[in-house]
Amino acid sequence: MRERAAARPSLLARLVDLRPGEGPALAWSWAYLFAILASYYVLRPIRDQMGIAGGLENLPWLFLATLIGMLALNLPFAWLVKSLPRARFVPLTYRFFAGNILLFAVAIYLADGESLIWVGRVFFVWLSIFNLFVVSIFWATIVDVFTTEQGKRLFGFIAAGATLGAISGSAVTATLASHVPTWGLLIAAALLLEGAVFSMRGLARLSERLHEVPTGRAVETIGGSAFAGIRRTFASPYLLNIALFLLIFSVTSTFLYFEQAGIAKRSFPDRAAQTAFFASVDLAVNVLTLGIQLFLTGRITKAIGVGPTLALLPAASVLGFAALAISPSLVAIVGFQVLRRAGNFAIARPVREVLFTVVPREDRYKAKSFIDTVVYRTGDQIGAWSYAGIGALGLAGTWTAILAVPLSIAWLVNALWLGRAQAARQDEMESDPIAGTDTGIAANSRAARGVP
Repeated sequence: MRERAAARPSLLARLVDLRPGEGPALAWSWAYLFAILASYYVLRPIRDQMGIAGGLENLPWLFLATLIGMLALNLPFAWLVKSLPRARFVPLTYRFFAGNILLFAVAIYLADGESLIWVGRVFFVWLSIFNLFVVSIFWATIVDVFTTEQGKRLFGFIAAGATLGAISGSAVTATLASHVPTWGLLIAAALLLEGAVFSMRGLARLSERLHEVPTGRAVETIGGSAFAGIRRTFASPYLLNIALFLLIFSVTSTFLYFEQAGIAKRSFPDRAAQTAFFASVDLAVNVLTLGIQLFLTGRITKAIGVGPTLALLPAASVLGFAALAISPSLVAIVGFQVLRRAGNFAIARPVREVLFTVVPREDRYKAKSFIDTVVYRTGDQIGAWSYAGIGALGLAGTWTAILAVPLSIAWLVNALWLGRAQAARQDEMESDPIAGTDTGIAANSRAARGVP
């Protein structure tokens, strides 16, 4: 038994460069993210099916409602961040969403006919808000707990916890969608979200041990203004380019989402079959993502750096959209969607979070939340209405792919710029610790050095 126990660290060492004292925090991070993504992926196929049931022609309006909801929710969340310590505002936010899930379970249980369609539309909007908020809060917490150096080593591996949760949630819904009522799946999702709160508290108890000098961040308030996230995003070229990175990703993802939704509606007339189809696509994405996260993400980032690693997804998108423009087909669209989403979850997402390790703490919660939610859903909105406009001209499909190619090229340039800017900020923080503080001194110091 001792020999087998001693072998475990060597196996983990082959996957991630784990340092003494980081193991328990890594385990809680995995459990935390696993619970969040399992909850979301139980709900996601239900949302996609309800979006189709409400009519594809109504999806742009649902995306508009989602953007309005994001704007409405960002200020109350920023107020919580400003007024309460992390140990309080994070659980409070998750339990708010868990309560919403239970209310939807009751509404779906009671609704039928036209009323069920309207419940589905509201649920589509709500879940589109929910998934960005809960994941953004997780990564903000992780960025606040781990250092920049730890992030480069561990974030890709931590993201594998998300993939395992997504695989589990997708598998549960794909297996049970035809046998368990929708409201029953929603109750399971709410319970998983409570598991995320439990895991977050476990991580919080260990967070101080990860730093040579205790920070007290779990119990101190961040302060500042509730509008700081918006103001600081537009005032910083660095944050503005992170926002641009996410905006272009969102626009191009929406193009693919609409194509996939149309294919599902034409190919699977039964609601349960549609839900199972979406869950199966999610399952394929997450199985591929897990393999990349465990064996490739850390090695790729270490070998080529943050900027080139970020540029991999835009480069793949240039090639993928070009292929769709030349030969659009069901297999090509679904295959590109699977590869692109896996590339985002396995590589682009964890590496993008490293970008936030070199910004002041207030930006990690407020500006990051604004970028991850409002900016992302603005991209959805631009993509949805652009797709509808292209369709109205009778040019959907091939022309959508053609227009996405130059957009992806601009995205590629943006990713390389961000990599250089992140490296410059990190070098500055290492040479001048005062530039990494949460005060205005940091911004002045960067401006004097020409760092964005």
